[in-house]
Amino acid sequence: MAEQQLTLEPKKTALVLIDLQGAIVTRDTAPYKPFDVITRAAKLADAVRTAGGLVVYVHVLIGEVAHRITDEQRAPMPAQLPPGATEIVPEAGRQPGDILIAKRQWGAFEGTSLDQHLRRKGIDTLIMGGIATNMGVESTARAAQDIGYQLVFAEDAMTSMTAEMHEFSVKNIFPRMGRVRSTEQIITALKAG
Repeated sequence: MAEQQLTLEPKKTALVLIDLQGAIVTRDTAPYKPFDVITRAAKLADAVRTAGGLVVYVHVLIGEVAHRITDEQRAPMPAQLPPGATEIVPEAGRQPGDILIAKRQWGAFEGTSLDQHLRRKGIDTLIMGGIATNMGVESTARAAQDIGYQLVFAEDAMTSMTAEMHEFSVKNIFPRMGRVRSTEQIITALKAG
């Protein structure tokens, strides 16, 4: 199936960047390294702002995430988080006027004001990026799809713990939910919008 040309209406578009924060961007990721994802995310954020869209940074309050009974146990939390663990890293390009959402689970909609912020601004399309592809990004995208948002996935502005985890979402889940494009393709669509 041929890839359709991406068109965006910038004033109705928001970039939602997941967990580009101190404790997460220090992890080993694949297929892209955190620095590369952050660089592309900042470039996308600049393009969205310039085109008249909205930029949203989401960070997880790590010490407040509920601990559930699971088959795979998480590493124990340190008694005190290192400085900046829950803060968006400066390299991600957060600017005054951007929305900052704090979450306490994988997805960014449940228990937050994200949907309210987006609806008040007339947003109907979300560009998704961040870390990790198959966790925070996918969870947020699934909730967004359930409540009616159009989705665009910036494939090279997200990454996961392994290339296989990233690729599974990008090849098998995201094309059924929206459009998967590169950072450059999305920037081109924003400029044309």
